Amino acid sequence: MPVIIDRIYQKARKNRSRVALGISSVTPGLLQSSEGLEEFAEVVLVGDRQQIIKFGSDLEVIHSNNPSTTIIDLLGSGNVDAAVRGNLSATSTLSYLKQVLGLKSIHRISLLKTPDGIPFFLAPVGIDEGATCEDKLEFIRLGAEHIRRFGIEPKIAVLSGGRFEDKGRSLAVDKTLDDAEYVTEEARKAGYDARHYGILIEDAIGEADLILAPDGISGNLIYRTLVLIGGGFGYGAPVLMEKVFVDTSRVVGDYSRALIMASALVR
Repeated sequence: MPVIIDRIYQKARKNRSRVALGISSVTPGLLQSSEGLEEFAEVVLVGDRQQIIKFGSDLEVIHSNNPSTTIIDLLGSGNVDAAVRGNLSATSTLSYLKQVLGLKSIHRISLLKTPDGIPFFLAPVGIDEGATCEDKLEFIRLGAEHIRRFGIEPKIAVLSGGRFEDKGRSLAVDKTLDDAEYVTEEARKAGYDARHYGILIEDAIGEADLILAPDGISGNLIYRTLVLIGGGFGYGAPVLMEKVFVDTSRVVGDYSRALIMASALVR
């Protein structure tokens, strides 16, 4: 699995895609993280030109008083190859993305790396995603297709809310166990290499390429605990679709890895 990071950098270096970065508020760290990436991408900043110039940047700037819509229009029209949300509002940007590209729902998958260097894909990471077994199976289908872009046939870990022997302790936990068993079985029938790990994410890390959380809330908590508290790293969360849009957290000030991921994903 560690080869995935090397393959992302190799593909980005080969593509050198034109990638737009959304900026709602300018910070020195944000601009600094978007520069020096000429080897991997042609970065275009989308936001208030005067504010960006005030902090200083040699990158191309597309001025907008409403960058949440401008960056999606640029992506939809093909004026950029890919886009990274940066620190734009998730609600307004993703809502407009759905509208412009005609998406019924949003599915995102995040590439994370533990402090000791083990990478893995995690889904769902949006708090309103992955609530049903059908949606979890869609994450497996779309997530596997996404991972295959890097020449990897994924192993999938399905998580639930307890150990197998915890059955009967809680109705809520029982449902997650039952759902995970069903999803794992259906994924196997569809030809995927899937295994139910219960709550043991520590066993899944290093064995699986894609870890499927019980729901979007727990997936979001896994992301926040690892990246914002535990010293891990995130490479952004691409929306699983043909166009390349990488979602990012406004809390994370360094968008260099997400920009490289976006450039690599362009077909």
